[in-house]
Amino acid sequence: MKKYLPLLLALGGPAGAGELKPFTSDGCSDFPDGTPAQKQLWLSCCRRHDLAYWQGGTYQQRLDADLALRACVAKVGEPAIGLVMLAGVRMGGTPLLPTRFRWGYGWPYPRLYGPLSEEERQEVKALAPDHATP
Repeated sequence: MKKYLPLLLALGGPAGAGELKPFTSDGCSDFPDGTPAQKQLWLSCCRRHDLAYWQGGTYQQRLDADLALRACVAKVGEPAIGLVMLAGVRMGGTPLLPTRFRWGYGWPYPRLYGPLSEEERQEVKALAPDHATP
């Protein structure tokens, strides 16, 4: 893997503006959206998390989004589930894998960590649901 890192870094720079796909959310991906009794208990937390992951950005922004997911799930009364979800997104949300739920999934793969340009931020604003950003 180490010998491929320079290639990934070279390919994984910020994408040019105009390449962002419209926002999509799969809820909590392959994790339940709530409990058996309250089937969508933390679904809104996952949708906000998806909005952050769709647009991508820096490593710190990803960490902030993941911690906000944990806090949101805890706030609806499930702190243990929030910790499990935090562990899952920290392991599975890396931008290095071509998954549908990776960090920056709205942009073409590969796209690694990095700040969005002003043009890209405007594109995010235009394509985000209700023109809202996380």
